[in-house]
Amino acid sequence: MDALDRKILTELQLDGRLTVTELAARVKLSISPCHRRLRDLEREGAIRGYRAVVDPAAVGLNFEALVFVTLGWEDRDTVSSFEEAVAAVPHVIQAQRLFGEPDYLLRVATADLSAFQRLYDQRLATLPGVQRLTSTLVMKHVVDDRPLPE
Repeated sequence: MDALDRKILTELQLDGRLTVTELAARVKLSISPCHRRLRDLEREGAIRGYRAVVDPAAVGLNFEALVFVTLGWEDRDTVSSFEEAVAAVPHVIQAQRLFGEPDYLLRVATADLSAFQRLYDQRLATLPGVQRLTSTLVMKHVVDDRPLPE
């Protein structure tokens, strides 16, 4: 990957709806080489897809929490069962496995505190292998959905 590929990625992260013609103009390439590079980036997996970035508040998800999960056991079956189950919870909008403690960080979006409390009690606390949940509430986003650095 060279500097031109990185410039293409930066431009697409800023505006994923650019046409190939617009993208080519921004990175100072003719259309054919730009299109070829774009397809290569897609085929190689550097570009995993295109999507709309939706404002959670616009769809009624006004409450966000970060939930730290510690598992009771970390054997392969427990980890696999937990990850499969957490992936099936629609209000978990991000989940990362961590080194050290806690074992996982979940980003959860709900309509309000009551909805979060129900989700916490009925779904999150009952996930396979969970020993402890700790949560903190998001006050505001300071850096959100920033493009990756070049």
